[in-house]
Amino acid sequence: MWLFKHFTKPTPPSSQEFCRPWRSLDWNEDKQKLLTAVNDFKPENPEVATLRILLHGPQGAGKSSFFNSVDSVFQGRITTRALAQATETDRTFTVECKTYKVKKDRPDSYFPFNFTDIAGMHKVEGIKMDDIIKLLNGHINSGYHFNPFKPICEDDPKYNKNPTLNDRIHCLVAVLPAHNVSIMDDDIFMQMRQAREKARDLGIPQVIIMTKIDESCELVKNDLKMTYKSKKVKQKMEECSAKTGIPMSCIYPVKNYHEERTNDDTVDILILDALQNIIHFADDYIKDQIDSE
Repeated sequence: MWLFKHFTKPTPPSSQEFCRPWRSLDWNEDKQKLLTAVNDFKPENPEVATLRILLHGPQGAGKSSFFNSVDSVFQGRITTRALAQATETDRTFTVECKTYKVKKDRPDSYFPFNFTDIAGMHKVEGIKMDDIIKLLNGHINSGYHFNPFKPICEDDPKYNKNPTLNDRIHCLVAVLPAHNVSIMDDDIFMQMRQAREKARDLGIPQVIIMTKIDESCELVKNDLKMTYKSKKVKQKMEECSAKTGIPMSCIYPVKNYHEERTNDDTVDILILDALQNIIHFADDYIKDQIDSE
């Protein structure tokens, strides 16, 4: 008896899953344009040699993985300098304040921006709001181990008593996971709004990196180039905006590297598009400091 295996064509995505594109990226050409723009970038305030970008948000959102993804774009290979947790747990995996430089393609040459990765927010044992405020003001040096029960003290060896504009944070980046933003604890969003208000009082710009878009939309999982046509992704961005107060124009959906062995141009373009806007916002902030003096 002959056995025949029947194959069915995959069902094409429903038109209800699409919406009119709200951002335009040229997936065939934009990677090189974005790479060139970031490579040529220099801060406009001569007092600041390096822009400082602070990553914050709930534990497991992909803060460390986002930095690793940025680093992977420029190194041309997958990197894991910021150790990340592959599975969701009830504790933050990052316990130390760590600032990372990004290497250029020449020896001992670095981009004029860095990322500070910190412990995740949690309603019980997460990073303390006082520590985030001190980070924004430049009081905490890289290498400080966060205490989940009390903020840093002024006599701590990692406490910077006299921070300059170089030490302060120049852009606050919230990292939120698209796939479970709907069920995140309200206390986390309250903490994020508090951090945003403190940054606002200091004039520091804020953006959202919305990670795990492939886990929130099957359309995007099958084709990352559908990111800015997906109704589900747009709905998740709108939800992030409503819960944090950050406008849609400052929210960037990305897919972090987490299972790939080699770089992917589409992943890189989304990462580079977000990065270029972050460094421009940070540069606007330090230029404003010249005007206010």
